[in-house]
Amino acid sequence: MTVEYLKKAEKTAATGEDDTRQIVVDMLDKIEKGGEDVAREYGLKLDGYDGDIVVGRAEIEAAASQISQTLKDDIKYARDHVMDFASKQRDSNVEFETELSPGVYAGQRLIPMTTAGCYVPGGRYAHVASAIMSVATAKVAGVENVIACSAPHAGGGIHPGILYTMDLCGADQILALGGVQGIAAMAFGLFTGHPADILVGPGNRFVAEAKRILYGRVGIDLFAGPTEILVIADKNADPEIVAVDLVGQAEHGLDSPAWLVVDDREIGEKVIARMPELIADLPEVQQQAAEAAWRDYGEVVLCSDRDEMASVSDDYAPEHLEVQAEDLDWWLKRLKNYGSLFLGEETTVAFGDKCSGTNHILPTKGVGKYTGGLFAGKFIKTVTYQRASREGNRDMAAATARISRLEGMEGHARTGDVRLAKYFPDETFDLKG
Repeated sequence: MTVEYLKKAEKTAATGEDDTRQIVVDMLDKIEKGGEDVAREYGLKLDGYDGDIVVGRAEIEAAASQISQTLKDDIKYARDHVMDFASKQRDSNVEFETELSPGVYAGQRLIPMTTAGCYVPGGRYAHVASAIMSVATAKVAGVENVIACSAPHAGGGIHPGILYTMDLCGADQILALGGVQGIAAMAFGLFTGHPADILVGPGNRFVAEAKRILYGRVGIDLFAGPTEILVIADKNADPEIVAVDLVGQAEHGLDSPAWLVVDDREIGEKVIARMPELIADLPEVQQQAAEAAWRDYGEVVLCSDRDEMASVSDDYAPEHLEVQAEDLDWWLKRLKNYGSLFLGEETTVAFGDKCSGTNHILPTKGVGKYTGGLFAGKFIKTVTYQRASREGNRDMAAATARISRLEGMEGHARTGDVRLAKYFPDETFDLKG
């Protein structure tokens, strides 16, 4: 495969990881040892917030009064889409029991986790949609305790839009804590008495690293970093729409990769020329983020044909993958590695980010090669059970004994022997093989 980079990134997803990890390790250690007092101290130091950590009903109602009815309707529209899709995903996995051989039964049960910790970013942007994606999906899955947290807004409490959405989606307890201290509080059960079984939700590199470090002690939705977009565009794509979509994701942050894969040099060059103009037209904060993201992480790859384009895309395994090309069904069948797929010019990442119904908490940094994004099943344990009749032991116990002795595990073998001796006292079995 020979590809040409019309634009090559100066940085990679691994840039700065070591420094981030050490900071997060130190913070988690101090919070675990010092408990709620240390978590509060970090909230004051990093967010300038010294109010109540546990959000009360009066604050929630006050937040609701600050949201217009139009926005409330939009939030409900998005929540309903996400919950409907999550319900279909949940129902696609079922409990069952099957008889594998006479008298030997095995089954599957689906058990919701007891406590989920849902992190909702609240720094540069008020990520209302992230509250829907995490909290509503956990409730659809049947989680008993859904704890949500978000950083205080401008020295006050949680942003009213986020707080209203958390409550609308069914959060049982809400904490005004952001960053590592918020993740730690949910993981260790601070302020609520309910340590999380799973931590979910997007966040900055410190939040992502905290989840990664805690993984194993608690479950997490997935390993994630800064948001990513890759657009596949053939010669028929509209370069203006392609460029706008790339900028739309680059505004997320200084380290948000935006990648373009084309089979037409002219399309690639038109997009490269248009990007600085579109970025310059953004408000200042978004402009600074998108400019750095495009400069340091943006790439444009020229391929010879669509098979090569698909292979390049699968190698990136992008979080968000847009296809603006002919024969969309071919791309749907061919592409393998991505978090969420957006087929055709008529859809865009922002639709999925906000309200189309699919979840926007998705794998980054190549993780799409082995997992998808957050869905109802992430909050549900798929567990197995078995039972057997005495007659079913005739073959199963004997096979277990022989295999165990082949492996040198005599204690295992004797658990089969003792049952055969009890259930079939008048019979002789070959238990050595």
